[in-house]
Amino acid sequence: MSAAGAFAQTIPATPAKAAGAPSLPAAGDRPSAAMTGESLRVRAIPPQSGPHSFVSPTLQALPQINNLPQTQHNPTKAEAPTVIHTGNWGVFNRDDGSPAGFGPVARYGTARWAEDWRALRDPANRVDPFDALKFIPFTDDKTVYLTLSGETRVRNWFETRPFLGQQKPDDSGRFTFRNLYAADLHVGNHFRVYAELINGDAAGWNGYGYNASYRTRLDLQQIFGEFKARVAGARTGVILGRQQFLDAPNYVLFARETPNVPLSWNGGRAYAVWDRFRLDAWDFVQTNTTPQQMFRDNENWNARLWGAYSSWAPPDFDFLGRPAHVFLDFFYIGYLFGGTPAAIATPAGTQNGSTIRHNVGDRFWGKAGPIEFSLGAIYQGGEFRYARSDRTRTVDAWAVNSFAGWRFSKVYGRPLVALQVDVYSGGGYSSTSGSEHTYVAPYNPSTNYLDTTTYIAPSNLVSVAPTFEFTPSRYTVLRFKTPLFWREDASGAVYGASRIYSFRQRFSGGFIGAAPQGTFAWRITPHLTWSHDLARFMTSRSLEKAGGSDGTYYLSSLAFRF
Repeated sequence: MSAAGAFAQTIPATPAKAAGAPSLPAAGDRPSAAMTGESLRVRAIPPQSGPHSFVSPTLQALPQINNLPQTQHNPTKAEAPTVIHTGNWGVFNRDDGSPAGFGPVARYGTARWAEDWRALRDPANRVDPFDALKFIPFTDDKTVYLTLSGETRVRNWFETRPFLGQQKPDDSGRFTFRNLYAADLHVGNHFRVYAELINGDAAGWNGYGYNASYRTRLDLQQIFGEFKARVAGARTGVILGRQQFLDAPNYVLFARETPNVPLSWNGGRAYAVWDRFRLDAWDFVQTNTTPQQMFRDNENWNARLWGAYSSWAPPDFDFLGRPAHVFLDFFYIGYLFGGTPAAIATPAGTQNGSTIRHNVGDRFWGKAGPIEFSLGAIYQGGEFRYARSDRTRTVDAWAVNSFAGWRFSKVYGRPLVALQVDVYSGGGYSSTSGSEHTYVAPYNPSTNYLDTTTYIAPSNLVSVAPTFEFTPSRYTVLRFKTPLFWREDASGAVYGASRIYSFRQRFSGGFIGAAPQGTFAWRITPHLTWSHDLARFMTSRSLEKAGGSDGTYYLSSLAFRF
């Protein structure tokens, strides 16, 4: 990871690949400094040789906060096969592994099935007590094997005035517990079956909101089969069944990691990955987690997700005398959903119904020397259908998401100074006809991308957030940001997670408030992480007069993973 203090060292040329270890990046991938024998400064354990010279990347501690292309330097899969477990996706393994379309992956992934543990075919690569569970061969040639994985997580919250004082009770303390345990059976090079179990519970004092995303009896979170092959020079696959889906910018869609039960989907997905271009297409129905009996989760046909995603990695280049790489993405994502997330603001309050949203977007992102950046835009069309009626309204909405920061790589802690700006359209509330202009993101953008409290949602919003990130040691990460919030349409509603605040009619002016917030994560061991999120939401004077309230938010999360 990053270079700092006594832990910085120069990595030697990559050792010879162990028999059975994952192959090197695909042809056309730019060699790293370590692969070419050039010196590359990264944070590592005290000097030693061989493929185990890397500690687990900090990335694994907080996959949900990494709205940057990458918080620090990651060794590549070829450099560190025992600690980097992305698939064989060539240049799309870069940064946090998410360019490949399967979410962040380093030692562990947000989607555990995205990990590749074939390096452990070589017994010399087994350096962790849990490695015995990560590659269990059933045949002499080790092409049929089982990977076991698991997570036990405990979280607790304290909030003085939840959701700007609109959610009771005050001084709420909540507690949640969940288990996710999985088995991944690989049969040869072309087929595998993955199954994941979940259970979760919630308790505490002055609690609220303990719905089906917080509490679940033992059930199947994921179960699917995957077929893989080489087709037209691409690494292709088809995944059929219940699965987690992360192939979108995390400000569009993520895994619903704050509650106990992540989002999962039922349907099919097909992907193809060439050397510098990839394509993904899918059609899903959301898993219905409302039944509270064991193994009763089924399909919610009123919530669908479909679309296609493409990504191109142009040839590498130099910028300000340092290596640079970028990605250019184009995508279409379709939503169908109803219930509270689909409700729209009207002059009389809110109107229930269902909505279909067509999202056409692009994203240009990557690293250009010391600059880490992401710039995306989305047009959202579709229609809103009133509940118990044939009446509809067209949707005409949009969003712009940007992040740019400068990484001081030669300074202790590799600090990053950045600015994040996000704009989400609003309006259309003053009439019961005509277009609806409020952008919505129903399927859980990454919590920490916009506002860790979730008191503010990405609808009718302008957010400007100075950001500072610092890595005081190879085991810790600090991030501070202070988002300032305005309404994009100054007479429109203010939105929170799955809610439209009721004080719109009494609130004048556009400024909502500020929410200084910080995140600290400590990787106590390679398997145990303890993270803390602290925020203070400070409402504007106008919003306070309208009934809003300042409040303090704190979240502690202790997670064990193998």
